Amino acid sequence: MPRLADHEERRRSITSAARRVIARGGLDAATFQSVAAEAGVSVRSVQYYFGTKREFLLATHRAVVEDSGARLAQGFTTLGPDAGPRDIVRTILLALLPLDEPSRQNAIILGIFHAAALTGTDIESADTAGAPNYIVDAVAGQLRQLRGPEADEHALIADAEVILLALGGLAQGMLTNDDYAARATPLVDHLLDRVLDA
Repeated sequence: MPRLADHEERRRSITSAARRVIARGGLDAATFQSVAAEAGVSVRSVQYYFGTKREFLLATHRAVVEDSGARLAQGFTTLGPDAGPRDIVRTILLALLPLDEPSRQNAIILGIFHAAALTGTDIESADTAGAPNYIVDAVAGQLRQLRGPEADEHALIADAEVILLALGGLAQGMLTNDDYAARATPLVDHLLDRVLDA
C-alpha cells in the first residue's frame, strides 16, 4: 500500500505544479519541462505518470474539479436538516464561486481550460463538460423538489441551465471586476429570487 500512496502523492504533486504553471501562463506554458521544474521532478517522471501532455492536462482539470467538489461537499455540511431546495441550490452556487484565493485560482484555471476548448487545441469541449452537466442535473433535481411532480421537465432543465450560465458569467466577472466580487452573494440571491420564485 505505501507504494500506491507514494504514486498518488507524486501524481498530485505534478498536477498541483501544472495548476500553478497554467494559472501563471496558460495551457501553452504547461510543458513537460515547465511542469517538471515546478514540481521539482524529472521530465521522465512527468512522462511516466501521465504519458502525454493531454493526459496531464486532463488530470489537472480533474484535480481542479475535485477541489470544487470537495468545497461543495463542505458547503453541504453547513446545511441543517430542514434545508430546502433553495438553500441547497444557493449552497451549490456559493461553493463554486471564486470567493477566496484558492477558489479564485481554480476559476482562473477553469477559464483557461474553457478558452482552450474553444480552439480544440489539446482540450476539447467534451473533456470539460462533466462538471457543468453535474451542476445542471443537481440544480434541476432541486427545482423538481420545489415545483413538484407536475413540473414541466423542459422548463426545469432550461432553468437549471440558466442558473449554470449565470454562475459561469458571474464567476468570470468576479475575476476582473471587484464590484461583482463584493456583490456576489446578493447577486446569487437575486438570481434565485428570479428563477426559483418564477
